[in-house]
Amino acid sequence: MRQLELSILAAGFAVLLASPSIAAPAAAGHDHADRMADEHKDDQPVPSPASAVEPRQAVKTEEVTYTTLEGKAVKGYLARPEKAAGPLPGLLVLHEWWGLNDNVKAMTRRLAGEGYQALALDLYEGKVAGKPDEAKALMEDSLTRIPRLMNNIRGGYSYVGENLKAPKVGVIGWCYGGGWSLETAMNIPGIDAAVMYYGRVVLDPEELKPIEAPLLGLFGEADKSLPLESIKAFEAELKGLGKDATIVIYPGADHAFANPSGGNYDPVAAEDSWKRTTGHFAQLLK
Repeated sequence: MRQLELSILAAGFAVLLASPSIAAPAAAGHDHADRMADEHKDDQPVPSPASAVEPRQAVKTEEVTYTTLEGKAVKGYLARPEKAAGPLPGLLVLHEWWGLNDNVKAMTRRLAGEGYQALALDLYEGKVAGKPDEAKALMEDSLTRIPRLMNNIRGGYSYVGENLKAPKVGVIGWCYGGGWSLETAMNIPGIDAAVMYYGRVVLDPEELKPIEAPLLGLFGEADKSLPLESIKAFEAELKGLGKDATIVIYPGADHAFANPSGGNYDPVAAEDSWKRTTGHFAQLLK
């Protein structure tokens, strides 16, 4: 069944790239980048004690080439349990606007410790930011190549399904990656579960209509990059379409509340959102 889904995806992807839901992130994303830059203006992705949480079981990691884009190999960070027996469910891990940094790799190991083959994709193709202005530039530059970004994610999905033989595949992303987790659910029908942390929302019902995967959205009430009314409107559109979606808004939590290497880390919201995330994936992928 997974092979059939991948074949259908490959055959129809050109049509998906031409759809409004693929083009939309470019225009909306630049405005969102400005708001995110304001949220992160005094922030740096520096590890804190909270980032030292170890996976629940021993995992092994490696750098893998998961796709090729116009002749360029794109490498990701793969983590999976050391003592895995047989193919495990897969997760596509989509990084924040900083890029595929140490924090995302740590989260990937932690997800693998829950019993998954977790592949962190590199949407910036080798570039990582250490300062907000660098991250904003990388994010905006990436949004000039929307089809390439979707091909990047599609390549990761194919790698997890074909090379790793994952029977089911979920997607998770934070910040910039949270928005792309939603885009993945909208544009790759084979995705079995999606989690988005404080990512850009979509309010057009026509763009949201293709979503098939159950969606968990996790947001902070005080996040100025995502106005509360937009989050509630997003929830209402999903409900109106009859989608299987759970939207959680944490009182007082700011943008990037789950990032232990950032200044807005909220331990209460981070712990609850992690429990919801692992429960969501366990129910749908295992």
